[in-house]
Amino acid sequence: MSIKNQLMSEARNELEKSILYYKGNPIGTVAACDPKMEAVNYDQCFVRDFVASALAFLMDGRPEIVRNFLVTTLNLQSREKHMDCFRTSLGLMPASFKVESKDGQQFLSADFGQQAIARVAPIDSGLWWIILLRAYVKATGDISLAHQADFQTGIKLILDLFFLHRFSIFPTVLVPDGAFMIDRRLGVYGHPLEIQVLFYAALRATGELLLPENDQYIQSINQRREALSHHVRSYYWLDIKQLNKIYRYKNEEFGEEIVNKFNIYTESIPVWLTEWLPQDGGYLIGNLGAERMDFRFFALGNLMAILSSLASDQKSQQIMHLIEQRWHDLVGYMPIKICFPAVEGTEWRIITGCDPKNLPWSYHNGGNWPVLLWMLVAAAQKTGRMELAHKAIEIAETRLSPDQWPEYYDGINGKLIGKEAKTYQTWTIAGFLVAKNLIANPAHLALISFEENTDS
Repeated sequence: MSIKNQLMSEARNELEKSILYYKGNPIGTVAACDPKMEAVNYDQCFVRDFVASALAFLMDGRPEIVRNFLVTTLNLQSREKHMDCFRTSLGLMPASFKVESKDGQQFLSADFGQQAIARVAPIDSGLWWIILLRAYVKATGDISLAHQADFQTGIKLILDLFFLHRFSIFPTVLVPDGAFMIDRRLGVYGHPLEIQVLFYAALRATGELLLPENDQYIQSINQRREALSHHVRSYYWLDIKQLNKIYRYKNEEFGEEIVNKFNIYTESIPVWLTEWLPQDGGYLIGNLGAERMDFRFFALGNLMAILSSLASDQKSQQIMHLIEQRWHDLVGYMPIKICFPAVEGTEWRIITGCDPKNLPWSYHNGGNWPVLLWMLVAAAQKTGRMELAHKAIEIAETRLSPDQWPEYYDGINGKLIGKEAKTYQTWTIAGFLVAKNLIANPAHLALISFEENTDS
């Protein structure tokens, strides 16, 4: 057996070990199977973590565990309306769940944020659930599952959460720190790119999954999707041409027909940006709000923008060109950095609250996350940049197995295994399998990709 085939076999074996069973049925995967460290909450199945595992199972022709997961999490969805402000909102999907036993009987225990570090409810779980349901339907052709009454209700309850009346004039979603993959304080409160992109992908997925009689929902979906697409494409996009416009902005403008709609001050443009941004590259910035542009590059949001076609074909090519030109910064010794650059010094103290886990160039603050490998490979495949996909996989093949499949890597270029990283991290293993399966069978891209659309 070749070394590469041995790696695939090892990864599949490790993924198998992570499967979580409930009353004899596989319903998910635990976050990590690190034999040397206490599980804490890593013995749970996290919704966002399972996405990579689910795609790996679907690509290997094992849809039953994905179906079980979708049914299980739907049954855990918050279905009661509470007046108590400390209770979960109607329609919220759990961040995670675990199997527990009492008096010889198994039961499921779900966490909606009430147990999470810093007590933040998950914004992304419901969005990932919808995206995964679409992937399952794409892989199996089993649209009847999505058309079941309880699934239709579950989808609409998630939409209701995002369609609530709010104090905002923009189509983006207001999000607190710690409510998605970056689940610790990192200055991502506001309208972070990741959630806007996942929301857009979920809106596109629901358009495929809802029955035609839900015409009011479908109309709302189409209106919100078009507005969200226009907003993100118009105001989150950054390239040299746009940077020059921002640099020459006038401030304190009033009225509808103005250029500097968010009253951005040119002094807020970071020093590193003008030299770092390639002449023919570009990306979607991390956040946008009143007098605020977060110029950091966030990998998940940009890669999923390509896969969901929120980024146009042209802009998708510019994002991939940026990754190629700044490979040493964004990929380095392990694909791919969750955000760039890290916040340091006084900025780190203020933004992270002196978080010792999010030290500069560690964990969420500029760390490298192998799970994002599958998104990088998928985005490279969609944009026809397969040389970047192969280059990224070659890096992962040389390190992940010898390093025991760690959760994340530290350092400016990802040379160091994460200081507190769990080993045998399930989504690291699954992300590698998905990336390899995409290379082996490009048709798998359809599970997670959306075609270019005509949204403005």
